Amino acid sequence: MSLLGAIEAGGTKFVVAVADVADPEQVLHRESFPTEDGTRTLEKVITFFDQFTDIAAIGIAAFGPIDVKPNSPTYGYVLDTPKRGWSGFDFLGTMKAWRDIPYYWTTDVNGAGWAEYKTGAAKDVENVVYLTIGTGVGAGIITNGELLTGYSHPEAGHIMMQKHPDDVYEGLCPFHGNRCLEGLTAGPAIEARWGMSAKEIPDDHPAWQMEAFYLAQAAMTFTATLRPDMIVFGGGVPHREVLLPMVRESFAEQMNNYLAVPDLDTYIQPVKNGDNAGILGCFYLAKTLI
Repeated sequence: MSLLGAIEAGGTKFVVAVADVADPEQVLHRESFPTEDGTRTLEKVITFFDQFTDIAAIGIAAFGPIDVKPNSPTYGYVLDTPKRGWSGFDFLGTMKAWRDIPYYWTTDVNGAGWAEYKTGAAKDVENVVYLTIGTGVGAGIITNGELLTGYSHPEAGHIMMQKHPDDVYEGLCPFHGNRCLEGLTAGPAIEARWGMSAKEIPDDHPAWQMEAFYLAQAAMTFTATLRPDMIVFGGGVPHREVLLPMVRESFAEQMNNYLAVPDLDTYIQPVKNGDNAGILGCFYLAKTLI
């Protein structure tokens, strides 16, 4: 049996898995472990994959920023990051030194977004923005069936935002404070602003209207610049079912009938693959290499 490998490389934990090439949605073996520094974490990754001799390709979806330019001298590296032991780490080179097989190297949000495009909420469209709101904020953008990559991968969590008139929070982002999407809407920003986590905040709390205002503003920006067929929200924060209906309502108010979009219940969707999105995306991206 020929296998596909998946590495979902998160800043908090790593998930590694294998699946049959013929059925990428059927996970055969899977493990997870806390993220340590690059060397120790990759040792655990390699120990897992050492069990399998017939891996045809591996998809890697890594926390960033990472170098995704194939002609760059640091292609495959994790770039400057506050995660200790990872800045300047040659992730892809370490894997190639272990076993020289094809690897698909991309960001964690691209991996999850690709899964939504292949089998999830966006499986019937060709242009999608997958936006994850969790410990951080990022976007995987697919245009005409291809992952968007220019000079580097998108860092859409750091688009500039107009402040909500009632928001006095100073923001979480160490680079942009309260001026960017991540600094205002990520899970840690919610907790710092309101003194409780997104899981703890009641449905009728004003936190949700404020969060919806910012996420709708982001959705409006992506709509105006990219004109996607769909915007899919993933990550821990949108797990709260109260949020997306408010995002749709705020989106309609802020757009003010300027641009036509599909019915908002269709246009702004929750992730369908849940916590499996990253692994599934890795499998499907790896399969493009064989």
